[in-house]
Amino acid sequence: MNRRIGGQFLRLFQVASLFLIIVLVLWWSWPLVYPFFLGWLLAYALNPLVNFLQARARFPRWLAVTVILLLFAAIMITIVSALVMRLVNEIMSLSGSMQDLVAWLEQWFNDLLAKPEIQNMVTRINDFYQQNPDYKETINNSISNTAQAVTHAGTGLISLFFNTIVNILYSLPSVATIAGVVLVASFFISKDWNRYTRRIKLWFPRTMIRKVGTVWGGLRQALFGYLRAQLIMVLITAVVVSIGLWIIGIKNALSVGLLFGFVDLVPYVGVGVTMIPWIAYSFLAGDWQLGTKLSILYGVILVVRQLSEPKVLASSVGLDPLPTLIAMFVGLKLFGIFGLIFGPVTMVVLTACHRANVFRDIAKYIRYGR
Repeated sequence: MNRRIGGQFLRLFQVASLFLIIVLVLWWSWPLVYPFFLGWLLAYALNPLVNFLQARARFPRWLAVTVILLLFAAIMITIVSALVMRLVNEIMSLSGSMQDLVAWLEQWFNDLLAKPEIQNMVTRINDFYQQNPDYKETINNSISNTAQAVTHAGTGLISLFFNTIVNILYSLPSVATIAGVVLVASFFISKDWNRYTRRIKLWFPRTMIRKVGTVWGGLRQALFGYLRAQLIMVLITAVVVSIGLWIIGIKNALSVGLLFGFVDLVPYVGVGVTMIPWIAYSFLAGDWQLGTKLSILYGVILVVRQLSEPKVLASSVGLDPLPTLIAMFVGLKLFGIFGLIFGPVTMVVLTACHRANVFRDIAKYIRYGR
């Protein structure tokens, strides 16, 4: 009995050690190999189109891969160029708007100080200073500290915005280099796809290949299901924003709604990147009615997203809404923004392993050694 239990503990230690080694190797090697992994994913995604050209158009394999990759690169370059040009135009427009806003704020502040109510308040403060000279320094220090805190916060937000833009522009050469490596790796992987597939089938037993295939099927469902869920959420956001702006009376409501829908792809922040500055500008400009309507619309968007996202993600990825919500929350707490993706994907992997009887086989090996 003791010998059997000792053997079980030994096999459990072997399994745990192997799992830990795999995790550490992946963690250490990921910064070095992720361009090639992305190249493999790209080759896998484009492989049906390559096979179509090879079978129907009678293209050689290398030519079919070249044509598909060139088309993909052209589409991506067009999209990125359009986004960069749009970003530059928006920054230039923002700089002009900021000058007008500063001038308006200065005039608004001067008009505010000229009002009789403010003048009366200033007179009362001066009278209070004369009657209580001991409080003058304390009040002045409090006002000075508050002004410095507000100025520091505003300067920090502006610096953060422009530093983010500069960092994005500085990272473009590195991103372009990585994209080139991904495309080249995808070319060679896709060109010899069938040969690599045959080699893998010869290296590993059929049982392992079948189980890995089941797990990969779950991962594929998670990946494409997540993309489908994000597309659905973009459409939901675009529809809600477009209808809301149309009710408010904003011109080009449909175009603005579509733009907000794509902005909603930004993790964790989403449509608030554009809605919050718009709301703040409306209130500062004195248009309280528009600011209030936009605030209500933003609240509706948040409620709709929070109610629909777990359900949409669950139906697309293949999980129940409650486990999906739990996985998203745990992933957010452990890994931050990317945990919103990593959590549901991890649950999909575990579910796929369960369906492939991976956990049953591991438990069987630990208990009986076979």
